Amino acid sequence: MKRRDVLVGAAVGASAVACSKPQEAAVATAAAVDPIKWKMVTTWPQNFPGLGTGATALAERIGRMSGGRLTVKVYGAGELVPALEVFDAVSTGTAQMGHGGAYYWKGKAEASQFFSAVPFGFNAQEMNAWLYHGGGLELWRELYEPFDLVPFPGGNTGVQMGGWFNREINSVADLQGLKMRIPGLGGEVLSRLGGASVNIPGGELFTAMQQGTIDATEWVGPYNDLAFGLHRVAKYCYYPGWHEPGTTLECMVNKTAFEALPADLREIVDAACRATNEDMLAEFTAQNQIALTTLIEQHDVDFRPFPDDVLRALKATSTVVVEEIAERDPFSRRVYASFSVFRDRVMAWHNVSERAYYAARALDSA
Repeated sequence: MKRRDVLVGAAVGASAVACSKPQEAAVATAAAVDPIKWKMVTTWPQNFPGLGTGATALAERIGRMSGGRLTVKVYGAGELVPALEVFDAVSTGTAQMGHGGAYYWKGKAEASQFFSAVPFGFNAQEMNAWLYHGGGLELWRELYEPFDLVPFPGGNTGVQMGGWFNREINSVADLQGLKMRIPGLGGEVLSRLGGASVNIPGGELFTAMQQGTIDATEWVGPYNDLAFGLHRVAKYCYYPGWHEPGTTLECMVNKTAFEALPADLREIVDAACRATNEDMLAEFTAQNQIALTTLIEQHDVDFRPFPDDVLRALKATSTVVVEEIAERDPFSRRVYASFSVFRDRVMAWHNVSERAYYAARALDSA
């Protein structure tokens, strides 16, 4: 009897294995033959260093992590939609993903600017902490939900440069009448101080400076600015990037398309965005130092710090601009409250950690 039971059990087990293997093979075959195919539109030129390559790396990472079950084709600015129409393209489902900067969409939702860069606000380390562990990401997703979008942090440039200028900035008066490409809250601050902010895509900056359409432009920093050749059309480069101290790039995903994915693929998209967010900051940190040396030693670029009185005026005006947005826009008020509480706490910590360490490292060892 026992021998018969063993034989029957073995036969049933063999039958189950025989049945399951074709089913598993069929699933694997279906995944290989019919992957989910997405499109990603970006605000950057195709494969532009750091930003464009970061979007491409994100797409490739999703493909590898999913074993080819989810593939993403990347379109640079203007290839499928213009650079500043990425938000609408993903919202309406023309593309399932987009890569850009949230401050470009202030006309859609004013509070979006808080999720990219706030003048004199968070650096990259602090921004990531607020988004991932301070409630920032939850607010960001609530803001985008009416547009059928799910945002993810998708990169960070670190502290940027103040910009390229064809005139010296020795006082606040030198900002009067200055036509400068500067987006988001920084552009509003410049306007309040007598300048004129212009928001144009990165791919058009060289020509705009060359033709005198604008007098100054900020982009990112040495790594990207060298790639655009901005040193050939501007005499001075000022620092620091008071307007973008730790700019978060975003990956936005069409919410309907995202929720249609199996749970494991949704996790893969999230993990790929986190990896890209971390890797882009590392790349900018590594490459900016190399490009800075090239700009100084090979191209004789005149790097200058903004005068203290200019920075004070910019900071005071920034506070007014941000507080006014919080007063007139209910959602911005909620975001600003969260932002402010986290800022005060993280500054108290960084005063005795990061800031104290930088001061100690700068001491003369003698």
